[in-house]
Amino acid sequence: MLPEVQAAGGLTIDLLFARQCRRTPDVPALADAHGGVCHSYATLADRVARLAGWLTGAAGLKHGDRFAVLSENRSEYVELLLAAAATGTILSALNWRLAVPEVAHCLGLVEPALVVASPRHTALLDAATADMAAIRRLEFGPEFEAIATGGPVPELPSVTSPEDGLVILYTSGTTGNPKGALISHRAEIARTGVMAIDHHLSPGRGFVAWAPLFHMVSTDQVLATLTRGGKVTVVDGYDPQAIVRVVAREPIGWLVLMPGMIEDFLTHWQAAGQISPDVMIIGCMADLVPLAQIQAVTRALNAPYVNSFGSTETGAAPASASVIGVGEMPQGLSKRQSALCALRLVDADDNEVPDGEPGEVALRSPALFSGYWNNPEATAADFRGGWFHMGDMFVRNPDGSLDFVDRRKYLIKSGGENVYPAEIERLILSLSAVREAVVVRTPDARWGEVPVAVVAASPDITACDIMARLNGSLARYKLPKAVVFIDYEEFPRSTTGKIKRHDVEALLAARGLLKGA
Repeated sequence: MLPEVQAAGGLTIDLLFARQCRRTPDVPALADAHGGVCHSYATLADRVARLAGWLTGAAGLKHGDRFAVLSENRSEYVELLLAAAATGTILSALNWRLAVPEVAHCLGLVEPALVVASPRHTALLDAATADMAAIRRLEFGPEFEAIATGGPVPELPSVTSPEDGLVILYTSGTTGNPKGALISHRAEIARTGVMAIDHHLSPGRGFVAWAPLFHMVSTDQVLATLTRGGKVTVVDGYDPQAIVRVVAREPIGWLVLMPGMIEDFLTHWQAAGQISPDVMIIGCMADLVPLAQIQAVTRALNAPYVNSFGSTETGAAPASASVIGVGEMPQGLSKRQSALCALRLVDADDNEVPDGEPGEVALRSPALFSGYWNNPEATAADFRGGWFHMGDMFVRNPDGSLDFVDRRKYLIKSGGENVYPAEIERLILSLSAVREAVVVRTPDARWGEVPVAVVAASPDITACDIMARLNGSLARYKLPKAVVFIDYEEFPRSTTGKIKRHDVEALLAARGLLKGA
């Protein structure tokens, strides 16, 4: 193929954003929920260009270099994401909920040339980098604002290609250390297409970016919105009153509602009085939400609920095309395959299973990530045979719908966050008095699922001792909500000696220790 032909097919996020800025320069593009910032597309384009010029000029970043951001949601975060798109650099989105050792691991993994932090999280950054060589730092505040507003707007050369990495989002690994999922321009553009096709999202619709910008759901939808002419309103985390105010005045495409927040959100929505919302779809992860809450929130917002199943690595794919209708009390939560993907259900030998039998999802899609940063072993294992293996088990029904069965690699989904038991178990087992430990999940009315630690130990160790070992080493959402002690001989095991988690759940449920299991 001629290089000119290949280049002509090279659509990237920065080109789509530039096109939108030319089409609608005076339309609002980026705001914060409290009214302190509201940039038009033209103003936002100028700020992004100055930041991009600084990244590759004074900061010295080159194509493919990484810079990390450790910050709560704020409009400047979005500007940096667009500046990365314009320069061929990669934004490493650090999770400020992680403990110091976890943040240090994430920084060491990607080796950023620059870290941008908010004042709120500089102490965490200081602690995480205490044993590292000095990394150039920039703090949100006067210096950042001077860069974004000072001097002429530079002309930026076109340097990106579809397979260039744009953002690294961290996803927990089964061995405990977070893995950095590299997401390209190609993947972000495809993720925009998946949602637009499956849910008929109109161009120009707004998005409320309240979920952390280190999460796929906000990153993907912020980019989708700003390349399709909508307004992104940034909210500093879950602030129900602020979210309600935005929804009351803005036409919204997808209003993300997470398990654990819906009951509280409904309380604030009802307290706000009569509102006529203009929202196309709401919600996500219906499996983890009480059905009565889904029924109530769809009625309140007069919008269907997205019956989604995706991941950081895949975006909304593979199974997020179906919705639960307004006021509907679903009898089941069968899912429909997303657009722009091919899906197989395979056994342990990667042979496709027949309808009605559980199989692991293997996926092909332009929305897929580009592998785990600096982790070729995990990348090769999950992309074996030219298909991405999710580790999630489904059954295909005769009508083509898909029913979730279980996670092949046992995963706890707590309030939208991934919690992998091995990470917790490793720390508990580091205590000399502990003989055996396993972490299982239990249903929770607020968070969908929460972890519970089951431990065999010497008589003098207490649940407080266990929790003291975990506090400060793990993000708080990963901490077990209970510690249960049993005898070593009671752990159910396979013929190879591995603990059978589902049998542990059954054992504890039989004793009335796991509600709803």
